[in-house]
Amino acid sequence: MASPFKLALLLGLPALFAAMVFARPALAEPHTNPLNRDPLVREAFQHFYVLDYPPCLALLEKVHQAHWQDPEAATLLLEAEVFAELYRQDLLDTTFYANDGFLTGRHPTPEDPQKRDRIFALADEATRLAEARLAANPRDADALYARGWSRALRAAYMAMVERSFGAAFRIALSAHSDEVRVLQLDPDYVDAKLVVGTYQYVIGALPFAFKFFFGFAGITGSKTRGMEMLQDAANRGPMISVEASTVIMLFLRREAKYQQAIEVVRNIEQKYPRDFLFTLEEANLRKDAGEGMAAVYAYQKLLSEASRSGFFFDPHMQLAYFGLGEGLKGQRHYAEAAQAYEQAAWTPNAGAELKRRSLVAAGKCRDLNNERQLALRDYQAAIATGSDTTQGDIARRYLNEPYRER
Repeated sequence: MASPFKLALLLGLPALFAAMVFARPALAEPHTNPLNRDPLVREAFQHFYVLDYPPCLALLEKVHQAHWQDPEAATLLLEAEVFAELYRQDLLDTTFYANDGFLTGRHPTPEDPQKRDRIFALADEATRLAEARLAANPRDADALYARGWSRALRAAYMAMVERSFGAAFRIALSAHSDEVRVLQLDPDYVDAKLVVGTYQYVIGALPFAFKFFFGFAGITGSKTRGMEMLQDAANRGPMISVEASTVIMLFLRREAKYQQAIEVVRNIEQKYPRDFLFTLEEANLRKDAGEGMAAVYAYQKLLSEASRSGFFFDPHMQLAYFGLGEGLKGQRHYAEAAQAYEQAAWTPNAGAELKRRSLVAAGKCRDLNNERQLALRDYQAAIATGSDTTQGDIARRYLNEPYRER
């Protein structure tokens, strides 16, 4: 979604901190770097929000070359590079992050060294340019915002692709501090509220024991305050309105407020009807809301639309097949669910982690349908695609005894 799932950045990290920021009620015109209002930038992000990354990257490269001294130009290009790579690896599937096991399991994904080097080089460039401006003017909100967002993007890549949570945590802490400082200098710099509001919410949502622990470190948060900041960002953010709405939707989903979440994603769909991931997300929410076969039909409709040439840009059919499998399994249609999961696993270019998850899920459904030999085939394939992984461990368990629902 449009890789708009910058939420990957926020939920793809162990969000373990936040700082209280009390901004005055935002009534004024939101502030932003003038570059963000450049027609080429706006055009690029129209491509970004429908997952049409090649022209988006080409346009932002032109902006980068024309504004080579502005850290925001490097940051905008970095953003597109990061989310193009996350989408390529199927790491923008929100069902992955809705599961708490994301932070604790072993989910290695293959890293493209050239993509990694490109991403890190842009992050370094944005930081270097921002720090040069901050040396001359420590109150330069544009430079602070660019440095903070480039750090957050780098941390997101490290956490989600490299699974380097410790290093990503340290970088993300610096990113968060930058965005807090932006709001202290300029409370109407609304885009900074995406990062700060998310951490406010996450800390506020932690169990009491964790809040008590973090309180000693001076780290506090409030779900209410976080949602207020995110809502302001969604309503007025010059650059991150869609991303803030996406984060709000995910938080509503985790609170089981499915109908509210569906309303949020529908509003985004109206703006970007050709974004494959937003349409997928509505089907995911219908499934989680317990809509049964209505959710199944939503996945089937999405797959039909995705098969139409040119309707979606680069639709990742494997994500819809996985969702269809989840919906069918919930209705106890185990044979059909297994077929959908297997279709997800063997769709060309399916991400490594999605393939493993799909194969294990297919094996479970085969076991529940008393198709033991087919189940064993799926478990063995899951192990072959990643033995030293969480899904590999699960598959080995069910090689020895059939899966049974508890």
